[in-house]
Amino acid sequence: MEGLFGKYRVLLAPMAGVSDIAFRTLCREAGADMAFTEMVSAKGLSFANEKTRHLLALADGESQVAVQLFGHEPEVMASQAAWIEDEMGESLAYLDINMGCPARKIVSKGDGSALMKEPDLAASVVRAVKGVVEHPVTVKFRRGWAEGDETASAFARRMEEAGADGVTVHGRFAEQLYRGSADWGVIARVREAVSVPVVGNGDIRSGADAMRMAVETGCDAVMIARGAEGNPWLFSQVQAALASEPEPAPPTVEERIAMARRHAELLTHREGRNIVRMRKHAMWYMAGLPGAAQARGRINYCTTLSDFDAVFDELLEIARERS
Repeated sequence: MEGLFGKYRVLLAPMAGVSDIAFRTLCREAGADMAFTEMVSAKGLSFANEKTRHLLALADGESQVAVQLFGHEPEVMASQAAWIEDEMGESLAYLDINMGCPARKIVSKGDGSALMKEPDLAASVVRAVKGVVEHPVTVKFRRGWAEGDETASAFARRMEEAGADGVTVHGRFAEQLYRGSADWGVIARVREAVSVPVVGNGDIRSGADAMRMAVETGCDAVMIARGAEGNPWLFSQVQAALASEPEPAPPTVEERIAMARRHAELLTHREGRNIVRMRKHAMWYMAGLPGAAQARGRINYCTTLSDFDAVFDELLEIARERS
Protein backbone atom coordinates (compact mmCIF):
# COMPACT_ATOMS: atom_id res chain seq x y z
CA MET A 1 0.00 0.00 0.00
CA GLU A 2 2.84 2.39 0.71
CA GLY A 3 4.02 1.78 -2.82
CA LEU A 4 0.53 2.59 -4.09
CA PHE A 5 0.40 5.90 -2.29
CA GLY A 6 3.97 6.58 -3.27
CA LYS A 7 2.80 6.46 -6.87
CA TYR A 8 -0.64 7.99 -6.38
CA ARG A 9 -0.23 10.95 -4.04
CA VAL A 10 -2.96 13.25 -5.36
CA LEU A 11 -6.42 11.70 -5.42
CA LEU A 12 -9.83 12.80 -6.66
CA ALA A 13 -12.39 11.99 -3.97
CA PRO A 14 -15.47 9.83 -4.54
CA MET A 15 -18.36 12.32 -4.79
CA ALA A 16 -21.93 11.26 -5.51
CA GLY A 17 -23.24 12.93 -8.64
CA VAL A 18 -19.83 14.49 -9.37
CA SER A 19 -17.04 11.92 -9.85
CA ASP A 20 -18.47 10.46 -13.04
CA ILE A 21 -16.53 9.49 -16.15
CA ALA A 22 -16.52 13.01 -17.59
CA PHE A 23 -15.25 14.73 -14.45
CA ARG A 24 -12.67 12.03 -13.77
CA THR A 25 -11.32 12.45 -17.29
CA LEU A 26 -10.81 16.18 -16.85
CA CYS A 27 -9.23 15.82 -13.41
CA ARG A 28 -6.85 13.08 -14.54
CA GLU A 29 -5.76 15.18 -17.49
CA ALA A 30 -5.12 18.07 -15.11
CA GLY A 31 -2.91 15.99 -12.83
CA ALA A 32 -4.95 13.72 -10.55
CA ASP A 33 -2.87 10.58 -9.96
CA MET A 34 -5.90 8.46 -9.16
CA ALA A 35 -9.63 9.07 -9.31
CA PHE A 36 -12.50 7.42 -7.46
CA THR A 37 -15.81 6.49 -8.95
CA GLU A 38 -18.90 7.98 -7.40
CA MET A 39 -19.93 6.28 -4.15
CA VAL A 40 -21.34 2.84 -4.97
CA SER A 41 -24.14 1.25 -2.97
CA ALA A 42 -23.38 -2.35 -2.03
CA LYS A 43 -27.11 -2.92 -1.61
CA GLY A 44 -27.76 -1.52 -5.08
CA LEU A 45 -25.16 -3.83 -6.56
CA SER A 46 -26.66 -6.78 -4.73
CA PHE A 47 -29.93 -6.15 -6.57
CA ALA A 48 -28.01 -6.16 -9.89
CA ASN A 49 -29.10 -2.55 -10.33
CA GLU A 50 -27.82 -1.43 -13.75
CA LYS A 51 -27.84 2.20 -12.67
CA THR A 52 -25.48 1.28 -9.84
CA ARG A 53 -23.26 -0.95 -12.01
CA HIS A 54 -23.05 1.89 -14.51
CA LEU A 55 -20.96 3.80 -11.92
CA LEU A 56 -18.13 1.27 -12.27
CA ALA A 57 -17.47 1.96 -15.96
CA LEU A 58 -14.04 3.34 -16.86
CA ALA A 59 -13.43 6.39 -18.99
CA ASP A 60 -11.46 6.24 -22.23
CA GLY A 61 -7.78 6.06 -21.33
CA GLU A 62 -8.50 5.31 -17.67
CA SER A 63 -6.44 2.20 -16.95
CA GLN A 64 -7.39 2.00 -13.27
CA VAL A 65 -9.92 3.51 -10.93
CA ALA A 66 -10.54 3.27 -7.20
CA VAL A 67 -14.01 2.25 -6.05
CA GLN A 68 -15.72 3.32 -2.84
CA LEU A 69 -18.48 1.10 -1.46
CA PHE A 70 -21.02 2.16 1.12
CA GLY A 71 -23.21 -0.06 3.26
CA HIS A 72 -23.25 -1.51 6.77
CA GLU A 73 -24.05 -5.21 6.33
CA PRO A 74 -20.78 -7.19 6.42
CA GLU A 75 -22.06 -10.04 4.26
CA VAL A 76 -23.48 -7.74 1.58
CA MET A 77 -20.38 -5.55 1.57
CA ALA A 78 -18.13 -8.60 1.24
CA SER A 79 -20.11 -10.26 -1.54
CA GLN A 80 -20.27 -7.07 -3.59
CA ALA A 81 -16.61 -6.25 -3.02
CA ALA A 82 -15.76 -9.71 -4.34
CA TRP A 83 -18.04 -9.16 -7.34
CA ILE A 84 -16.36 -5.82 -8.11
CA GLU A 85 -12.90 -7.37 -7.91
CA ASP A 86 -13.90 -10.24 -10.17
CA GLU A 87 -15.67 -7.94 -12.64
CA MET A 88 -13.01 -5.24 -12.86
CA GLY A 89 -9.80 -7.25 -12.48
CA GLU A 90 -6.69 -5.12 -12.95
CA SER A 91 -8.82 -2.07 -13.73
CA LEU A 92 -9.48 -1.86 -10.00
CA ALA A 93 -6.79 0.02 -8.09
CA TYR A 94 -8.24 -0.56 -4.63
CA LEU A 95 -11.48 -0.63 -2.69
CA ASP A 96 -12.48 1.97 -0.14
CA ILE A 97 -15.23 1.64 2.44
CA ASN A 98 -17.23 4.78 3.10
CA MET A 99 -17.58 5.52 6.80
CA GLY A 100 -17.52 9.29 6.43
CA CYS A 101 -20.50 10.45 4.36
CA PRO A 102 -22.73 12.59 6.63
CA ALA A 103 -25.73 12.89 4.28
CA ARG A 104 -29.00 12.21 6.08
CA LYS A 105 -30.24 9.72 3.47
CA ILE A 106 -27.04 7.72 3.96
CA VAL A 107 -26.66 7.79 7.76
CA SER A 108 -30.38 7.20 8.34
CA LYS A 109 -29.84 3.69 6.96
CA GLY A 110 -26.80 3.04 9.14
CA ASP A 111 -24.32 3.67 6.34
CA GLY A 112 -21.53 6.22 5.91
CA SER A 113 -20.47 8.09 9.02
CA ALA A 114 -23.16 6.32 11.08
CA LEU A 115 -20.62 3.49 11.30
CA MET A 116 -18.39 5.71 13.42
CA LYS A 117 -20.98 5.29 16.16
CA GLU A 118 -20.63 1.49 15.90
CA PRO A 119 -16.92 0.67 15.71
CA ASP A 120 -17.53 -3.04 16.32
CA LEU A 121 -19.80 -3.24 13.30
CA ALA A 122 -17.40 -1.08 11.28
CA ALA A 123 -14.56 -3.47 12.09
CA SER A 124 -16.73 -6.42 11.09
CA VAL A 125 -17.36 -4.82 7.71
CA VAL A 126 -13.63 -4.35 7.13
CA ARG A 127 -12.81 -7.92 8.18
CA ALA A 128 -15.54 -9.30 5.93
CA VAL A 129 -14.35 -7.37 2.88
CA LYS A 130 -10.67 -8.13 3.53
CA GLY A 131 -11.52 -11.78 3.80
CA VAL A 132 -12.74 -12.07 0.22
CA VAL A 133 -10.62 -9.68 -1.89
CA GLU A 134 -6.97 -9.50 -2.85
CA HIS A 135 -6.84 -5.80 -3.68
CA PRO A 136 -5.98 -3.30 -0.93
CA VAL A 137 -8.89 -2.14 1.22
CA THR A 138 -9.01 1.34 2.73
CA VAL A 139 -11.50 3.16 4.95
CA LYS A 140 -12.58 6.79 4.75
CA PHE A 141 -14.02 8.43 7.87
CA ARG A 142 -14.29 11.72 9.73
CA ARG A 143 -12.91 13.33 12.85
CA GLY A 144 -15.77 11.78 14.79
CA TRP A 145 -19.54 11.63 14.81
CA ALA A 146 -20.57 14.25 17.38
CA GLU A 147 -19.13 17.76 17.27
CA GLY A 148 -16.44 18.06 19.94
CA ASP A 149 -16.03 14.32 20.41
CA GLU A 150 -12.96 13.32 18.42
CA THR A 151 -12.74 9.55 17.98
CA ALA A 152 -10.76 9.35 14.74
CA SER A 153 -7.49 8.00 16.19
CA ALA A 154 -9.14 5.20 18.15
CA PHE A 155 -11.38 4.43 15.18
CA ALA A 156 -8.38 4.32 12.84
CA ARG A 157 -6.64 1.81 15.12
CA ARG A 158 -9.75 -0.40 15.10
CA MET A 159 -9.82 -0.29 11.29
CA GLU A 160 -6.12 -1.17 11.11
CA GLU A 161 -6.61 -4.07 13.51
CA ALA A 162 -9.50 -5.28 11.34
CA GLY A 163 -7.20 -5.39 8.32
CA ALA A 164 -7.50 -2.00 6.61
CA ASP A 165 -4.49 -1.30 4.38
CA GLY A 166 -4.88 2.46 4.69
CA VAL A 167 -7.24 5.18 5.93
CA THR A 168 -8.48 8.55 4.71
CA VAL A 169 -9.38 11.19 7.29
CA HIS A 170 -11.66 14.18 6.71
CA GLY A 171 -11.11 16.86 9.31
CA ARG A 172 -14.74 17.59 10.20
CA PHE A 173 -17.18 15.86 12.53
CA ALA A 174 -20.13 14.15 10.87
CA GLU A 175 -22.56 16.48 12.65
CA GLN A 176 -20.76 19.45 11.08
CA LEU A 177 -21.62 18.26 7.59
CA TYR A 178 -19.52 20.76 5.58
CA ARG A 179 -19.80 23.73 7.92
CA GLY A 180 -16.78 25.49 9.36
CA SER A 181 -13.22 24.47 8.62
CA ALA A 182 -11.56 21.08 8.49
CA ASP A 183 -9.14 20.44 11.35
CA TRP A 184 -6.00 19.04 9.80
CA GLY A 185 -4.54 18.32 13.23
CA VAL A 186 -6.67 15.19 13.42
CA ILE A 187 -4.94 13.87 10.30
CA ALA A 188 -1.58 14.22 12.06
CA ARG A 189 -2.96 12.51 15.17
CA VAL A 190 -4.24 9.58 13.12
CA ARG A 191 -0.89 9.42 11.32
CA GLU A 192 0.76 8.96 14.74
CA ALA A 193 -1.81 6.39 15.86
CA VAL A 194 -1.50 3.89 12.99
CA SER A 195 1.21 2.28 10.91
CA VAL A 196 -0.79 2.07 7.66
CA PRO A 197 -0.75 4.93 5.13
CA VAL A 198 -2.97 7.92 5.84
CA VAL A 199 -4.65 10.18 3.27
CA GLY A 200 -5.58 13.72 4.27
CA ASN A 201 -8.87 15.23 3.11
CA GLY A 202 -10.68 18.51 3.66
CA ASP A 203 -10.41 22.13 2.49
CA ILE A 204 -7.68 21.76 -0.13
CA ARG A 205 -8.36 24.64 -2.49
CA SER A 206 -4.87 25.53 -3.71
CA GLY A 207 -1.46 24.06 -4.26
CA ALA A 208 -0.29 25.83 -1.12
CA ASP A 209 -3.06 24.14 0.88
CA ALA A 210 -1.93 20.71 -0.27
CA MET A 211 1.69 21.40 0.57
CA ARG A 212 0.77 22.74 3.99
CA MET A 213 -1.38 19.69 4.72
CA ALA A 214 1.43 17.35 3.68
CA VAL A 215 3.98 19.17 5.84
CA GLU A 216 1.76 19.69 8.89
CA THR A 217 0.22 16.21 9.01
CA GLY A 218 2.79 13.89 7.45
CA CYS A 219 0.01 12.32 5.38
CA ASP A 220 0.98 9.90 2.63
CA ALA A 221 -1.38 11.39 0.05
CA VAL A 222 -3.92 14.19 -0.32
CA MET A 223 -7.51 13.77 -1.46
CA ILE A 224 -9.29 16.63 -3.18
CA ALA A 225 -13.06 16.89 -3.22
CA ARG A 226 -15.19 20.06 -3.44
CA GLY A 227 -12.21 22.26 -4.26
CA ALA A 228 -12.06 20.64 -7.70
CA GLU A 229 -15.70 21.34 -8.55
CA GLY A 230 -15.56 23.61 -11.56
CA ASN A 231 -11.80 23.74 -11.09
CA PRO A 232 -9.94 20.68 -12.46
CA TRP A 233 -6.88 22.96 -12.76
CA LEU A 234 -6.47 22.55 -8.99
CA PHE A 235 -4.71 19.24 -9.61
CA SER A 236 -1.98 20.81 -11.71
CA GLN A 237 -1.52 23.47 -9.03
CA VAL A 238 -1.22 20.81 -6.33
CA GLN A 239 1.23 18.72 -8.33
CA ALA A 240 3.40 21.78 -8.92
CA ALA A 241 3.38 22.71 -5.24
CA LEU A 242 4.28 19.20 -4.09
CA ALA A 243 7.14 19.16 -6.62
CA SER A 244 8.33 22.61 -5.44
CA GLU A 245 7.70 24.00 -8.91
CA PRO A 246 6.14 27.37 -9.83
CA GLU A 247 2.36 27.29 -9.62
CA PRO A 248 0.63 27.37 -13.01
CA ALA A 249 -1.28 30.52 -13.86
CA PRO A 250 -4.99 30.41 -13.00
CA PRO A 251 -7.28 29.67 -15.95
CA THR A 252 -8.51 32.55 -18.07
CA VAL A 253 -12.20 33.17 -18.71
CA GLU A 254 -11.76 31.58 -22.14
CA GLU A 255 -10.12 28.51 -20.62
CA ARG A 256 -12.87 28.11 -18.02
CA ILE A 257 -15.60 28.27 -20.63
CA ALA A 258 -13.68 25.92 -22.94
CA MET A 259 -13.38 23.42 -20.10
CA ALA A 260 -17.10 23.71 -19.34
CA ARG A 261 -17.89 23.02 -23.02
CA ARG A 262 -15.64 19.98 -23.05
CA HIS A 263 -17.23 18.70 -19.86
CA ALA A 264 -20.67 18.99 -21.46
CA GLU A 265 -19.44 17.24 -24.61
CA LEU A 266 -18.03 14.35 -22.58
CA LEU A 267 -21.32 13.98 -20.72
CA THR A 268 -23.24 13.99 -24.00
CA HIS A 269 -20.98 11.31 -25.41
CA ARG A 270 -21.61 9.18 -22.34
CA GLU A 271 -25.22 9.90 -21.43
CA GLY A 272 -26.89 11.02 -24.65
CA ARG A 273 -28.84 14.15 -25.42
CA ASN A 274 -30.16 14.87 -21.93
CA ILE A 275 -27.33 16.13 -19.71
CA VAL A 276 -29.25 17.74 -16.86
CA ARG A 277 -26.46 16.77 -14.45
CA MET A 278 -24.25 19.34 -16.24
CA ARG A 279 -26.23 22.16 -14.62
CA LYS A 280 -24.37 22.08 -11.33
CA HIS A 281 -21.01 21.77 -13.08
CA ALA A 282 -21.84 24.75 -15.30
CA MET A 283 -22.67 26.81 -12.21
CA TRP A 284 -19.30 25.93 -10.70
CA TYR A 285 -17.36 26.80 -13.85
CA MET A 286 -19.21 30.12 -14.17
CA ALA A 287 -18.79 31.24 -10.56
CA GLY A 288 -17.39 34.77 -10.46
CA LEU A 289 -17.42 35.32 -14.22
CA PRO A 290 -18.96 38.49 -15.69
CA GLY A 291 -22.61 37.81 -16.44
CA ALA A 292 -22.75 34.67 -14.31
CA ALA A 293 -25.56 35.95 -12.10
CA GLN A 294 -27.86 36.50 -15.07
CA ALA A 295 -26.84 33.23 -16.74
CA ARG A 296 -27.61 31.17 -13.66
CA GLY A 297 -31.34 31.26 -14.26
CA ARG A 298 -30.92 30.11 -17.86
CA ILE A 299 -28.67 27.23 -16.81
CA ASN A 300 -31.54 25.83 -14.73
CA TYR A 301 -33.46 25.21 -17.97
CA CYS A 302 -30.60 23.70 -19.98
CA THR A 303 -30.91 20.03 -20.91
CA THR A 304 -28.83 19.56 -24.08
CA LEU A 305 -25.33 20.37 -25.27
CA SER A 306 -26.67 23.12 -27.55
CA ASP A 307 -28.55 24.67 -24.60
CA PHE A 308 -25.36 24.89 -22.58
CA ASP A 309 -23.32 26.09 -25.56
CA ALA A 310 -25.69 29.02 -26.04
CA VAL A 311 -25.16 30.15 -22.44
CA PHE A 312 -21.40 29.65 -22.69
CA ASP A 313 -21.35 31.71 -25.92
CA GLU A 314 -23.15 34.53 -24.16
CA LEU A 315 -20.75 34.48 -21.22
CA LEU A 316 -17.76 34.52 -23.54
CA GLU A 317 -19.17 37.49 -25.43
CA ILE A 318 -19.79 39.42 -22.19
CA ALA A 319 -16.24 38.69 -21.04
CA ARG A 320 -14.78 39.90 -24.32
CA GLU A 321 -16.85 43.09 -24.25
CA ARG A 322 -15.70 43.90 -20.73
CA SER A 323 -12.05 43.22 -21.49
